[in-house]
Amino acid sequence: MRWAPLLPAGGLPRGTAVQTDDTALLLALATDPLAADPACWAAAVDLPDLGLAAAGYGLPLQRLVVADHVGEHHFGEVVTALADACTVLLVRPPRHLAPRTTARLEAHLRRTGAVMLCHGRPWTGATLRLEVTDRRWSGLGDGWGQLTGREVEVRSSGRGAGHRPRTARLWLPDESGAVAPVATGAVIGAERPGAVAALA
Repeated sequence: MRWAPLLPAGGLPRGTAVQTDDTALLLALATDPLAADPACWAAAVDLPDLGLAAAGYGLPLQRLVVADHVGEHHFGEVVTALADACTVLLVRPPRHLAPRTTARLEAHLRRTGAVMLCHGRPWTGATLRLEVTDRRWSGLGDGWGQLTGREVEVRSSGRGAGHRPRTARLWLPDESGAVAPVATGAVIGAERPGAVAALA
């Protein structure tokens, strides 16, 4: 994965929780590990609205386990069980979770090496937070055209190796539906002059 501008180690930090509230960014982050390893599985917990958007970003649905309506009473138990079998967990944390349950779950992530991508509600123990700070769609003219891409600025911050804030500009997605870096020197919101290398 070529996420070096945003992720300290160039990829998702194994055994940790990562926070993002942008659905496209969530799916793009989850897709790369599954594309790199055909034995890798993902799970979505209490995210019933992902739908076909997951497939649109290349997430193989045949390797996606879905658990909806888990609720706060069973969240820790379900995510712990899924972390034993899945490398990437996309979750919407419950509003209230006992600190003891949170600590147990984070310890289990460290043991298994699974990555928990949190979306929709904050996870206080997140090692890394990725935030879309600017976004612009391209392709529409004055009453004509169609959306062809979304250019975003993403800011990452966190603890440990991620304590230094980082910023990158991405097509999320580009005109072909992939995630790609914005060409150096491009002006955000300007028409895209041509294709750039997709993130791996």
